[in-house]
Amino acid sequence: MQFQKGQIIELEIADAGEHETCFGRLENGMGVFVSGALAVGDRVEAEIRKRKRNHLEAQLVRVVHPSPRRVQPPCPHFGLCGGCKWQHVQYEEQLRVKRKIVSDALHRLGGFEAPPVEEVLPAQAPFGYRNKVDFTFGRRRFLPRAELELPPEERVLPEDYALGFHVPRRFQKVLDISSCLLASPEMNRVLEIVKRFGHERGLLPYSTVTHDGDLRNLVIRRGEQTDELMVYLVTSRFEPDLMEALCRQLQEALGERLTTFVNGVTDRKNQVAFAEELHVIHGPGCIREKMGSFVFQISPNTFFQTNTRQAERLVETAVAMAGLEAQDVVYDLYCGAGAISLFLAQHAKKVLGIEAIPAAVADAGDNAARNGIANCEYRVLDLRELGSIQEDLEAFGLPRVVVTDPPRAGMHPKAVARMVELGAERIVYVSCKPASLARDAALICAEGQYQLTRVQPVDMFPQTQHIESVALLERAQRS
Repeated sequence: MQFQKGQIIELEIADAGEHETCFGRLENGMGVFVSGALAVGDRVEAEIRKRKRNHLEAQLVRVVHPSPRRVQPPCPHFGLCGGCKWQHVQYEEQLRVKRKIVSDALHRLGGFEAPPVEEVLPAQAPFGYRNKVDFTFGRRRFLPRAELELPPEERVLPEDYALGFHVPRRFQKVLDISSCLLASPEMNRVLEIVKRFGHERGLLPYSTVTHDGDLRNLVIRRGEQTDELMVYLVTSRFEPDLMEALCRQLQEALGERLTTFVNGVTDRKNQVAFAEELHVIHGPGCIREKMGSFVFQISPNTFFQTNTRQAERLVETAVAMAGLEAQDVVYDLYCGAGAISLFLAQHAKKVLGIEAIPAAVADAGDNAARNGIANCEYRVLDLRELGSIQEDLEAFGLPRVVVTDPPRAGMHPKAVARMVELGAERIVYVSCKPASLARDAALICAEGQYQLTRVQPVDMFPQTQHIESVALLERAQRS
């Protein structure tokens, strides 16, 4: 049978595919990867976009018969906002698919025949779990199709002012957000107040085309365990009277729940929520958050996991896999601000944290001191250069356990090689991207020195396709 681009086909979705697609087969056995808001068990019509030798790629046109695993998305912005693409799927099904994503990556990309992937640790709160939301101001509001069909005089919102999220594949346009279901009610109240304030005062959103305009980003951070709230507004210039007026409105609405308000100022020609110049309008300029028994200080530009409760479970899983004993020396690679190091230090003789970013190492040292942890040391070093400080490492003590928590891209092959050369009995790999975990685990095990013995996925980001995992690689027993 010949298939043509643009042809409409009908099929049933059999399972999740890769890169936000789902998979099904036509009656003649031809495989089809379909993009769109799909659930396993959906009967759909789809339009062929590409013909490959052994499969087709198609785009969802309509759902003919919905799957029993499909639910009604609660967010009015679903399908337009790119943040929560799985709201239409039952949470139990989300967990099943995420486990499959991890297992498939380890099998297909890593070459592991039967990956030891456990059931996903679910989130206690599938909504309202984010301790940080980052909104962007825009001068070109994205208009949904239903609104485009209205006469201009019937459109309620201004078309040249928006505060929300960038629309996928349309970066110059911003989808105006009324509220985000992953944020807390207080966060959404801040969104409402700041949006209204900017519009009523006639403030212009920044444009990456003309490079003018004042309003850039609104970042709201919340201490889930401390109830502290930060409002961080990034603008192109500092206008103290204007910021004081906004602060008064925020305080009137939120009272003591508003812990601090910071105005960041930058002239960078981009829309990244980062500012070199910080003006503290109210409060200490930072908030605190707790994980376990530890307290972390979070400034406007500080990295911190966005789901506090699940981050705690992730770290606890890593520490449990490490199987530490009181006299152990542990290395924490890509240690960041030292969150994992502090938990490790409770169970080990001493911990060495290594990180290439000086500011993160400074934060790690501060966090250790603030929490009374004296058995952690930190070094600024690119892991590819680990061999250059071999004598220092031997003086500190070589590790029985190594924990590595690399960025999404994973580890550089040279860094993997240097890590393996340390000869630790156990390597605990904390992963935020299954493909990177699969590739790096295969490199770690390539020479037969290590074997993958356990993988525990942790759902840090419900309603999305993202999944984090903790993997244990143990030194192989020599016969």
